[in-house]
Amino acid sequence: MSVLEVQQLSYQSGAEQILTRVTFSVSKGEYLAISGPSGGGKSTLLKLIASLLTPTGGKILFNGKDQKAYPVTGYRRRVSYCFQQPTLFGETVRNNTEFPFTIRNEVFSEDKVRDLLRLVDLPVSFLDKPIIELSGGERQRVALIRNLIFLPEVLLLDEVTVGLDEESKRIVQQLVKNVHQQGVTILQVSHDEEDLQQAGGVLKMEGGRLAHGAIGR
Repeated sequence: MSVLEVQQLSYQSGAEQILTRVTFSVSKGEYLAISGPSGGGKSTLLKLIASLLTPTGGKILFNGKDQKAYPVTGYRRRVSYCFQQPTLFGETVRNNTEFPFTIRNEVFSEDKVRDLLRLVDLPVSFLDKPIIELSGGERQRVALIRNLIFLPEVLLLDEVTVGLDEESKRIVQQLVKNVHQQGVTILQVSHDEEDLQQAGGVLKMEGGRLAHGAIGR
């Protein structure tokens, strides 16, 4: 069963055609990497699926229903997007991990957040750590667990391991693997060979189009 169907998807910004008639489907529970040269449209594709951009042609179906038919907030809870450069807000890690509970009108579960911190090799004391004191790898890990406190159906990862030290990259890759094992469908934009090997298939893009129109190794 396809959880996502991308049908003849195009995107144009001003006079620049960034994506041209991209078509593919993603099965429920699949882990698909998206690779290709810089400027090929990979991140734009992910942002369109995340509803952060609006297609100028074609459409996206989520669970067989047009993306436009879903309330934006509800859709983004089910199809969650992680930026290449993690964006944290407020003053502390706690501020960021409380947010998913707040928008759902649920009571903050410190135990749940502490379990996630341990999962990404961060001490529970990090809850009250100022975000300005976090390293790049620590910021990425906090941003990821913020997205995963309530598991989405689809997780979109945009170069989340780029620029990380080897230890942080290993931790993030293990977290992604664990999330996939829990049944979450994953689409990951990456140039990293280890990321590509971890995925079940690779979608290759060049010049805003699917390379050879195929998904594979």
